[in-house]
Amino acid sequence: MTSKEEHSVHDAAAKQAILDDIEQYGCHLALLAPTDYLPGFAYSIGLYKKFDHPEIICFGLHQNVLGAVLNHACDLIKAGERLIAGVEYPGFLEGYNILFIEVDPDFYPNYVGYGTWFYDRSIDFPLYQLVWPDKQHHFPWEPAFNSDWKRKQPLLDRDTDFKFYEERNLGVFTTKKAFAGDPILYVYHNADGDWQFHTTEEPDLKDAMLVCLEEITKLDPTINDIYHLDYGARAWRASREAEWEWEEDTKEEE
Repeated sequence: MTSKEEHSVHDAAAKQAILDDIEQYGCHLALLAPTDYLPGFAYSIGLYKKFDHPEIICFGLHQNVLGAVLNHACDLIKAGERLIAGVEYPGFLEGYNILFIEVDPDFYPNYVGYGTWFYDRSIDFPLYQLVWPDKQHHFPWEPAFNSDWKRKQPLLDRDTDFKFYEERNLGVFTTKKAFAGDPILYVYHNADGDWQFHTTEEPDLKDAMLVCLEEITKLDPTINDIYHLDYGARAWRASREAEWEWEEDTKEEE
């Protein structure tokens, strides 16, 4: 069986599990494991259809904790409670309050693909993000929030113009041709964390430039589509209008 056939079989099984869980339990929880670069997350599917309540997504906690906090939310909703964005709630994490923010639909394709499939491949459903604080009870938008935890929990109610997990002023590598008008067709996320954005597969390093990552996303907003590339991965496309393709690190294990 080819990798494409394996993906098709897995996809069909996942979709059937979603339908079965919603029929039996009222919702399905999709759990995605963390990578070396991205945090794990979980989200609900079915709450809006069954209970007219926004779906919920949460990032960065251990997977068993992610499941527990979302199941707690689902139990409250099934019992008739309506959770409200911007209100702090106890009872989800021992000793800490959480709150919900409204997710911008521009992020839906990036994080809740099976959710959009379930809702007829649309983004016409509300989605809340469950946000948790650091150990000092500071939320991510507060100045005193633990900066070491910033990448664990992207905030999906803002910054739709910049979807990368790094700071906007991160230095990245490109060449002068990109700023002369040639499309960026090759992107590399090096194993050491550096990013490269090139117009050709073999760029002329004599034309190399170091620019802020934000400048790249302003030059071509579609670069945001490959924000998720893990360490050692690369992406490519045939033209500026083409869809991105990508592969993970293919180096041989020692």
